[in-house]
Formats: sequence, C-alpha cells, structure tokens
Amino acid sequence: MAESESGQDKTEDPTEKKKRDAREKGEVARSKELNTFAVMMAGAGALLVFGGALAQDLAELMRMNFTLSREVVLDQRYMGIFLLRSGEMAIWAVQPILLTALAAALIGPIALGGWLFSASAMAPKFSRMNPFPGIKRMFSAKSVMELLKAVGKFTIILFVGLSVLSSDIDDLVRIAHEPLESAVIHSLQVVGWSTLWMSLGLLIIAAVDVPVQLYTAHQRLLMTKQEIRDEHKDQEGRPEVKQRIRQLQREMSQRRMMAAIPEADVVITNPTHYAVALKYDADKGGAPVLLAKGSDFLALKIREIAVEHDILLLESPALARSIYYSTELDQEIPAGLYLAVAQVLAYVFQIRQYRAGKGKRPDPLKGDLPIPPDLRRDS
Repeated sequence: MAESESGQDKTEDPTEKKKRDAREKGEVARSKELNTFAVMMAGAGALLVFGGALAQDLAELMRMNFTLSREVVLDQRYMGIFLLRSGEMAIWAVQPILLTALAAALIGPIALGGWLFSASAMAPKFSRMNPFPGIKRMFSAKSVMELLKAVGKFTIILFVGLSVLSSDIDDLVRIAHEPLESAVIHSLQVVGWSTLWMSLGLLIIAAVDVPVQLYTAHQRLLMTKQEIRDEHKDQEGRPEVKQRIRQLQREMSQRRMMAAIPEADVVITNPTHYAVALKYDADKGGAPVLLAKGSDFLALKIREIAVEHDILLLESPALARSIYYSTELDQEIPAGLYLAVAQVLAYVFQIRQYRAGKGKRPDPLKGDLPIPPDLRRDS
C-alpha cells in the first residue's frame, strides 16, 4: 500500500483532476516492451511483404556495381556517379520497411496511454544530474524489475532464436547451392520469418509488462483522504479565501456607495440605527434610486457625509426601515413606496426653493407617511 510523505496511506483512487494534472506532466503508463514488440513485428512483417522487391533491388545494385565496363573503370568521374546512384537505390529499396517500422514506433506508445505531447516532460531537470539519487535508483525495486525483464527477454529470445535456427538448418544449407538472385530472396525470407518468431517471443514479455505498468501508474496516482479533501477545497474554494473575497467585495461596494452619497437628494434616517440615501433624476424618469444604505456605524458615516455635502437629512423611522429592507443598492424603490417618497422629495424641493430665496419655508412633514403593510418593518 502506497504511503504519502505525511505518513497517511494512499488508499483512494485518483480524481479526474489528479489524472489530468499527471497527464499534463507526461506521467502516463508506458511500456518499452510493447513498443519493442510493435517495431519488431512491423519490421518482420514488412520484410516478408517487401522482401522480394528488396532482393531484386539489391541484386540490381550488385549487378550495377560489379559489372563495369573498361571505360567506367578508368574514368574517376564515374566513382561519384555510381556512389550517388547506389545510395539512391538503397534508400528506395529499404524505404517501405523503414516507414513501416517508423509507423509502429509511433503507434506503439499511443496504444498504451494515448497520444501525449508534454512540454513539462521535455523540460530539463537538473535534479537528475545529481549522482546520489541516481545511485539510489540503481538499487531500487524498479531497477530490479528492469533487470529481471532484461534477463527474461534474453532467455526467451535465445530460446526462440535457437529453435528457429535449428528448424531452418536445411534452408540455410540449400541457400549455398542456389543461384545468387534466388539465394538473396530465400535469405530474406528466412531472416523475415526468424525475426517474426523472435518478435512473437517478445509478446510474452509485453503481456507481462503492460499490466505491471498500468498497475504501477495507478499506484503512483493514489491519494490520501486528506489530499482529496484539500483538492475539493481548492476546487470549491477554501472557506477562509471565500470569506476574504466576500469581505473585499463588501469593502469595495461600501467605498462605491460612500462615493455616491454626495449625489443624493435626501438621506432618510431612523434617526440613529438606519440611514438610506435616495436620488431622483427627473430627466431620466422612472422611480427614485437607492444610492446608499446602512445601519448603526455605517448609518452614522452616511449621515456624516451627507452633512459634509449639505444634503438634507430627514427623520422618518418607518420609511427608512422600509426602504432599507425592500430595496437593494442602485435599484429603484418598490411601487408601494412611490407615494411616501414622493412626499419626501416634494418637501426636499420646497426646502431647496426656500434656501434659494424663491419661496417660503415649508412646514415639516407631519404624521406617518403612507407605507403599505407588506412593506412595513417594525423597529
């Protein structure tokens, strides 16, 4: 059972995020034995399929280079010409086999772990240059496993190779008595079938290594219960971080609210526990808008700012409580409070006219303002 650095047992299956992060780092299950098996099988198959054409090209190549006229032998210029032609013929002759092996080298890793390009895995890690961890890895359980696999591969390939050679002795002897062209074709066939049988021997190693690699990769990704809880907190947001964010949002909202108070037409108070600041824009129409609201200490700050900017303070406990609880910042007041607020704004307009010397001083608002029962809030 895997154990974390904290001493807790890693008993929980990895989460999707853990798998995704590991994949981004290039930490996926890979089997070198499966890749070797795929390349060997592809090479052997290509040799059997394209062996006849390869033999003919090789025979043509030998005829071209060993049947030279006297003029060609005595002229040094033909040396470079024949070298280039020979290289071109050799490349075209082995191209199908090389392309088949290249395709197998690409498909083999994709078969286990899928296609993956990770810049993180390609980045140089200077920790790998430290000789002490390297010496430690030489005597690790993984190194022992690799040694056992190497011995197993050697034993299986040796056994299969000796078996194939013993069964092909008659063919190998007959090749010595065949014409050159048929001998080359026969040789390639023997090599192709021998390679194919030895590749099948690697299938045993790959069949054992693939489950081991899958199990090892899964064990490496196991998590403790605490790691799962921490990951869940990180995804959902840690409570202390969320609380801090909410606090900052409240502070920013309060700063914007305080900055908007000088634009208010009136501040209605409780008189001490609540304060709401309203603004009515006749040009835009609509209903009055709540610019600021607060209780206790915040209500005191609203009143102080209103006094600093010569904004009328009006005591109306019932209306202040109704607006405070029924209206959010930057929203219009509800329709049920239109009449009460209209009376307040009319009084504010008369006060402004009086202060400007254009009218007499209005009488203070008397009695309770008309507030619907469903919008009333008792103190």
